[in-house]
Amino acid sequence: MSSVLKPVYLLLCLLPAFAYAGTGDALDSAISDTVKTNDDARESQQTIDKLADETTDMLQEYRNTLQQIDSLKTYNDQLEKLISNQKESLATIRKQLNSVEQTQRNIIPLTLNMVSVLGEFVRLDMPFHVEERKTRVKTIREMMDRPDVSLPDKYRRIMEAYEIEMGYGRTIDTYSDNIVRDGKNYTVNILRIGRVALLYQTLDGKECGYWDKVQKIWTGLPDDYNASIAEGILIADKQSPPDFINVPVSAPVHKR
Repeated sequence: MSSVLKPVYLLLCLLPAFAYAGTGDALDSAISDTVKTNDDARESQQTIDKLADETTDMLQEYRNTLQQIDSLKTYNDQLEKLISNQKESLATIRKQLNSVEQTQRNIIPLTLNMVSVLGEFVRLDMPFHVEERKTRVKTIREMMDRPDVSLPDKYRRIMEAYEIEMGYGRTIDTYSDNIVRDGKNYTVNILRIGRVALLYQTLDGKECGYWDKVQKIWTGLPDDYNASIAEGILIADKQSPPDFINVPVSAPVHKR
């Protein structure tokens, strides 16, 4: 009876072995699947991390782009204001240029007339520093035809010439010159007292005279005036202090 039970016992002992063998394969498979799943999860996480980093970079780039857009908008707004102001300035400049052109058209005839009047004034005035004054007028006339001289410079030179002529009326001076009296030439010392009197005295101090504004000629004076004129010449030449002198003065001529 015992011999019958033994095979049965052996069979029962083998069954768990086969059962355990089947369970080991399943466990290995499960472990393998788990490892693979973990690997896949890790790869997926890496992919997610990479995408997250890319998303963060894109978000930062987007924010930077928005800031640039805001800056460009501010710049464009400012640029539009500048352009608008420049257009207004350009319109003002064009208006001023038109006004300048109009002013130049009015000033040019005025300046030419001023030069003409200056020349006529020198011609009709008492004959002192004649060549110097005529040369000044001639130079200005020639300058008026020069395109390289601006209109303001021309006007300035004319006004300077007028100021010089006005200055003659407030000063006295003396110089040597040649005059013609009674058809004879004389080398004399001239004494100019403003535009009140223009006197002369010969170099030897023996003869004297004055410019007659009415007759436009040099006229002799009595010898009594020699001392006064000589004193006036010394004063004008700064060789004597200012003092009163006795000189003839032409009466003003009233035109009717």
